[in-house]
Amino acid sequence: MAATYFVYGAREIAGLKARDKRLGETIDRIGIVKWQVETDVFKAVVGSIVAQQISGKAAETVFNRLVVLAGELTPANIVRLEAERIQKCGMSMKKAANILDFSRKVDSEEFDVFALSTLSDEEVVSRLSALRGIGPWTAEMILLFTLQRPDVLSSRDFGILRGMRMLYRHRKITKAMFERYRRRLSPFGSVASLYFWKIAGGAIPGLTDPASALPK
Repeated sequence: MAATYFVYGAREIAGLKARDKRLGETIDRIGIVKWQVETDVFKAVVGSIVAQQISGKAAETVFNRLVVLAGELTPANIVRLEAERIQKCGMSMKKAANILDFSRKVDSEEFDVFALSTLSDEEVVSRLSALRGIGPWTAEMILLFTLQRPDVLSSRDFGILRGMRMLYRHRKITKAMFERYRRRLSPFGSVASLYFWKIAGGAIPGLTDPASALPK
């Protein structure tokens, strides 16, 4: 199956350039960012639970083992498994129990994954955060990379905060500062997030993190 990427284009780029000259110049230097998304909410939540506190490569390995075990990653297939069998894919018992709990909720229709697309950003985060093993940051990432909402800029994300510090040359991004930037970049916060992550990852040679100059 071909990979799916977060969709954006000339409208979002022009909007960000009009709102923020410095970010606009950086967008020109970096070019279009291809960021893969998972459009299946169930798979995205399970993958998020698997990935907690382990490397991306390890998470991919464990997730693929779970897919093989289940045959196909669906709620109905997962609920047939015992937590101990899920754990043996290479995760903690707590993660296995959380995956099983979520699968049971979806399979019984206690949690409607399809209804999320009809809800506001705030409601989606609230409902996802109520699940075992899913916090507000993970919910925001699902909001962005699964539901592909256009205006997600997370103040909880270390990469975004680092990218902001690097671009705007701040040693610290306070809550008030973040909120000013969020309002400035709205309604294109999701695309701004992609560029802050690229900046944080070293996409602009020589651009340092001012926080690294703080005394230890």
